[in-house]
Amino acid sequence: MSKENKQFDLEDRLIDFAVRVIRTAESLPKTKVGRHIAGQLVRCGTSPAANYGEAQSAESRSDFIHKIKICLKELR
Repeated sequence: MSKENKQFDLEDRLIDFAVRVIRTAESLPKTKVGRHIAGQLVRCGTSPAANYGEAQSAESRSDFIHKIKICLKELR
C-alpha cells in the first residue's frame, strides 16, 4: 500500500468509526441520561475525523503534529 493510500485509509477508518459511534448513540435509551451520554459520544466520536481533515492542511510539520495529537486525545 502506498503512502497516499495509507493516508486515505486512515481517513476512511475515522469516518467508519464515526458512523459506528453514531449508530451506537442512536441505540441508547431515550432517557435524560441516555440522551446526555449519546450527545457526548457523538461529539467525541466524530471529532477525530474532522480534526484529521484539519491536520491534512496543516501549515507546518509542528502544526500537523499538534493537530494529530488532538485526534489521538479525542480517541482516548
